[in-house]
Amino acid sequence: MINSGKLDRQITIERQTETVMPSGAVTKTWAEVATVRAEIVQQSTDEYLSGYGAAEQGNIVFRIRYLAGITTADRVTYNGTAHDLNRIVELGRRRGLELRVKGGAG
Repeated sequence: MINSGKLDRQITIERQTETVMPSGAVTKTWAEVATVRAEIVQQSTDEYLSGYGAAEQGNIVFRIRYLAGITTADRVTYNGTAHDLNRIVELGRRRGLELRVKGGAG
């Protein structure tokens, strides 16, 4: 189901973590969970109506080998841009994952 030759992109999966500073302040940062090889299955730019008119939002579907513990609270960084992880689809019985991401994250 996952063809190794098609895994020609590199993505980083990141998870938000909280660190309590000595002063008591809480700092939120993104920590790397894994850097994996991926295949881009679909890439598009959809126009949608936002509160202030038309806007563009990019959608990408990545296919990777199965990796346990990934959730939609994580994000994917590809080509220096962070993307919100919207949906995770398991392929086969732990053979692979499709990661559906949208737009740039903050």
